Amino acid sequence: MNALGRHLLMELEDCNEEILNDLEALRETLLTAATEAGATVMGESFHRFAPHGISGVVIIAESHLFIHTWPEYGYAAADIFTCGTSVQPEKAAELLIEKLGAKRHSMQEIRRGTRIAEHATSG
Repeated sequence: MNALGRHLLMELEDCNEEILNDLEALRETLLTAATEAGATVMGESFHRFAPHGISGVVIIAESHLFIHTWPEYGYAAADIFTCGTSVQPEKAAELLIEKLGAKRHSMQEIRRGTRIAEHATSG
C-alpha cells in the first residue's frame, strides 16, 4: 500500500518519572531519536507545565516528533510522523522506549495520504 507518510502513535507506560519531568533530557532524547531515524531537524519547541509535565515537538523536514508527559503517572504519549521513505520512524520509537525506561508500551501505525499516493502512482 502506497502512502505519503507513516504516523506512529505511542503509549509509554511505567516510565522513569524523573526523565519525564526533565525538559533537557526529553529535548536531547527527541533530537537524538530524530537524527538516529535519519530525519533532518528543522526546529524544536518544549514547554514545562507546573507542577509537572512537559510537552515538546521536534520539527523535521519530513514532519515531526511530539511528546506529552505525565510524570505523576509514569506515562508519556508520543507521536512520530514521517513522510517519504528515507526516515525510519521505528528507530526513533525504539530510542524513546529505551531512554524513557518504559516497562510497557504500545504502538499503532497509521498510513497517511494513502488515497492521494495511490492516485499519484496510477495517474
